[in-house]
Formats: sequence, structure tokens, C-alpha cells
Amino acid sequence: MTHESLVNRDWRRVVARLGGMANLDASARETKAFLRPRAIENAVDLLRMILAFCLGARGLRSTTAWASAIGLVDISNVALLYRLRQCGDWLAPLVGQTPAFDAPKAAQGRLIRLVDATAVAKAGALSRMKNKLRRIHSAFDLPSERFGFFD
Repeated sequence: MTHESLVNRDWRRVVARLGGMANLDASARETKAFLRPRAIENAVDLLRMILAFCLGARGLRSTTAWASAIGLVDISNVALLYRLRQCGDWLAPLVGQTPAFDAPKAAQGRLIRLVDATAVAKAGALSRMKNKLRRIHSAFDLPSERFGFFD
């Protein structure tokens, strides 16, 4: 058994847990993340590219080189960046539904909400010198295991 077959078997299991290829394709078209096949043939391949970029320790160029090496898709790093920008509305519900599959009921009927406020410095030397910050506020609902608020 080769490394590639293990990766593909695991990937099929991930697609099945997210509702299957037809469900992912329909939701991607609904949110306009994937409109028509060109270099990337379907929404599942697009999701695989997105997760490889976001979860891996590689940049856009390395991700597109990886995808080309395994025969997934042959696109430029700029094309991948464009597609990443179109996928926010599609990924939000996918990320929200994922933890709820096999998770235990931690709250046991009680409303428990985890609230966080984080400050992140803006990019650039000028912004850092002036202490410009981006503030992120979020609330995670423990019973449903989803973010109820994110600003």
C-alpha cells in the first residue's frame, strides 16, 4: 500500500462525513464558491486544495505544486488565491457542521457559551509603530458546538 492510497482513502472518508460529493457540489454552487468546471473539475477538488493550503505548512506556490504532483489539478498560485477568496460563504457552514458529528454532549442541556476577545496587530511596520490593532470578538456555543457570533 502506498502513501498516496492512504491519503486518498482518508480523503474519501472526509468527503463522506461532509455529506458526499453531490452535497458538497450543490452547496458550493449555491454559495457561488464553485460555478463551473475549468482547471478545477469539481467542488471536492477545490475543497481538497483549500484544506491542503489552510491546514498544511505550505504557501500558495507549494500547494499548487503539490496538487500538480499528485495529479489533482494544474493551476497557478494566483488562480488558487482567487478561488480561496470566493469560498468564505461556502466554508463557514462546512466548518460549523464538522465538529458536531461525533462529539459528546458536553453541556448536557445547559447553555454554555465561551466568549473571547482577541487583539491582533495589523500587518506592516507603520501599523505596528502606531499600535493599530484588529479586534476579533467571538462566542462559541458549547451545546451546539458552533460559533454563535464572530465579528
